[in-house]
Amino acid sequence: MANHSSKKSKTDDSNNGPSLFSKALIPEYKWQDKDEFLDVIYWMRQILGLLLGIVWGIIPMKGFIGLALFLLVNVAIVYIYYNSFQKVDEEEYGGTSEILKEGLMTSFSSFLVAWIILYSALHSE
Repeated sequence: MANHSSKKSKTDDSNNGPSLFSKALIPEYKWQDKDEFLDVIYWMRQILGLLLGIVWGIIPMKGFIGLALFLLVNVAIVYIYYNSFQKVDEEEYGGTSEILKEGLMTSFSSFLVAWIILYSALHSE
């Protein structure tokens, strides 16, 4: 009887190239999977939302200025990232508006929660 050893080949994507985080940091990376690029935009926005919420909460930022400044900074950073750093063709992803909308509302929610909690904890009267 022949001894057949069945070794599984690794098909895990983590062993077939750079991680998603590494890909995000490579300028002008050629994204094979559109969803990976949109995932990078999504998670970048979530981190940015939390960081800006923490900063806005620590400094006593109030009102509409804080909301408007968050949206401006968030959209500007994403635009600069995909247009200048990654230099992707926005038409492949449904246009500029689709990229700029990716994860914006969840980022806004995270921002608001962090901002309100920290502001209330540090600056309550």
